[in-house]
Amino acid sequence: MKQHSVYNPATNEIVKTVDFTTEEEANKKIEKAHEAFLSWRELDAHDRSARLLKWYQLIDEHKEELAELITLENGKPYKEALGEVAYANSYIQWYEAEAKRVYGSTIPANNPNKKIITDKFPVGVVGAITPWNFPAAMIARKMAPALAAGCTIVCKPALETPLTTIRMVELAHEAGIPEDAIQYVILSGRDAGRIFTESPIVQKITFTGSTPVGKSLIKASADTVKNVTMELGGLAPVIVHKDADLELAVNQTIATKFRNSGQTCISANRIFVHQDIEEEYARLLTEKVHALKVGNGLEEDVDMGPLINEQAVEKVIDHIEDAIENGGETSQPIDQLKIGGNFLKPVVIRNANLDMKVMHEETFGPIAAIMTYDDLDEIIEVANDTEYGLAAYFFTNDYRTGFNIYNKLDYGVIGWNDGAPSAAHAPFGGFKESGYGREGGIEGIEPYLETKYLSIGNI
Repeated sequence: MKQHSVYNPATNEIVKTVDFTTEEEANKKIEKAHEAFLSWRELDAHDRSARLLKWYQLIDEHKEELAELITLENGKPYKEALGEVAYANSYIQWYEAEAKRVYGSTIPANNPNKKIITDKFPVGVVGAITPWNFPAAMIARKMAPALAAGCTIVCKPALETPLTTIRMVELAHEAGIPEDAIQYVILSGRDAGRIFTESPIVQKITFTGSTPVGKSLIKASADTVKNVTMELGGLAPVIVHKDADLELAVNQTIATKFRNSGQTCISANRIFVHQDIEEEYARLLTEKVHALKVGNGLEEDVDMGPLINEQAVEKVIDHIEDAIENGGETSQPIDQLKIGGNFLKPVVIRNANLDMKVMHEETFGPIAAIMTYDDLDEIIEVANDTEYGLAAYFFTNDYRTGFNIYNKLDYGVIGWNDGAPSAAHAPFGGFKESGYGREGGIEGIEPYLETKYLSIGNI
């Protein structure tokens, strides 16, 4: 049996070794998921809800264990991991209630002898592929609505962070959700994508990850016309207007920029600050960024853990070197940023401009690059001038300015004076090449449902 080692990015030590799933095993799991679907879909919605609620309760009881797993395999600080478990669990709590609110409708007929009704039915077996940066949250917001809708699901966690998913699935089974209704496979992304897209049994694919991989999954899914939900890359702008509350703007910028060491899909990537306040904003930001404690996430008072691996470190250093070559000023010398292993100190870069990689590529690291502006409409155009449209942020205390920016930004998730807009009860998803479909909110269960229409005649 081929095995895979899961490493702690803080120590580069092996946390655990798990068995790879063979292709034959993966296909058997999909077949079993279909068999389970035939009975799970028939289960009363209140019963499904009760089992999801029990799952929620078990996760809450094991939150410290799950948080430690996240820190060990992902590296993020324990307190941040504990917050992720609560965030993940909020999706299960939300969708256990939504399971009982999958409504049909009646439609006025155009003939007095007819009656027209619609119902919602689960799409079938779901293949889910998730990234490493939020090993609990990304999988929960796919598993919970799928199961609530009456679907069964096979989950492919990132190879960097499979342990959290494995434990969450075990707890789901303890909660009374059938073993074949929720399963996991340990596969490479390439193998999982091929197996899921080629399978005639898998009716839906839900993916969170890079835009290039998402495009390949969309193309491969076309052959069997699969239902797909895609949450893809981002290049989040932050606009800090001249009337913003600077203390709030700085604190919220840090919240969105340095969470998980900047390794989030909605992390601030480009910070546009009005020239009248840039100096003060940069001073406050630099002061607070330099105060962030970097270290092993299991240690006390750590604010920022390691990056996921050496390749991630190299990419961030490349972006910093490129920024310096293009006139950027770093708040700390670049030779002082690498502090061993996968750890990097966070850095603020001033005098950012559109020639820099950081303004066009998703960095996924602890860099806060600041570019000044004068004309608000022009900087909104700059913010929109990208193929991505996942998340954006802006800070202003004028409601007219705020709604003007909100209406013009081409992004699916927007925070106004808010660096943490994500919530289980709100729809999350992007515009343009950041994907389509929504996760969370009442919209988040719709991709797992089909509408069936019945016309009754001769009544």
